Amino acid sequence: MELVTVIALDLIAIAVLAFAVYYPRHRRRDLAIAFVGVNVGVLAVSMVLTDSTVTAGLGLGLFGVLSIIRLRSREIEQSEIAYYLAALALGLIAGLSGAATWSAIGLTALIVGVIAIVDSPLVLRRSREQTLVLDRAYPNEDDARAAVETLLGTPVQRVTVRGLDLVSDTTTVNVRYALPRRGASPRRRSTHDSSTPSERDSAPDTVAHTWQVAR
Repeated sequence: MELVTVIALDLIAIAVLAFAVYYPRHRRRDLAIAFVGVNVGVLAVSMVLTDSTVTAGLGLGLFGVLSIIRLRSREIEQSEIAYYLAALALGLIAGLSGAATWSAIGLTALIVGVIAIVDSPLVLRRSREQTLVLDRAYPNEDDARAAVETLLGTPVQRVTVRGLDLVSDTTTVNVRYALPRRGASPRRRSTHDSSTPSERDSAPDTVAHTWQVAR
């Protein structure tokens, strides 16, 4: 009876994590199913380990091996790796405890609750990260930052140049920024321009071309 109870506890926890927390937010059916499969597999293996003479070190080694699982066919986000680790932890807690003790119930609720909170859209909801390809080569990172801020219409928190192609005249940058608050006016290009009309006419329209490439 204890075995059935702890299995039911684990299945309820992983169902809530995969189909009530993860899927409504990220909409990836394949990963939701993968979380359940990994969880049940770890639950079964950990239960076998508790009934054998295998040391706990092998169980921890199993957790370490499974924790580095990555899907090579499709890229997964870092936040989705956290769901993988949570699914693994739920399976190990249920399998190694062997009974629905208060500590097992509390740890299970803690894992599901923390993931649900930290992955909530309300947490850091204005924070964004993008990789942009600018249609000009910017050897100077400050110039790249200025071009990105003009393009996005908001100050950026960090700009990292990932690639500089002087032949095709492009710059690949990773940008981290926060969306402007509601009611805040977008940042505009300064109206002061010391260049001559002929220079302005011959200068490439970086912002317009960058927007076409980046989107």
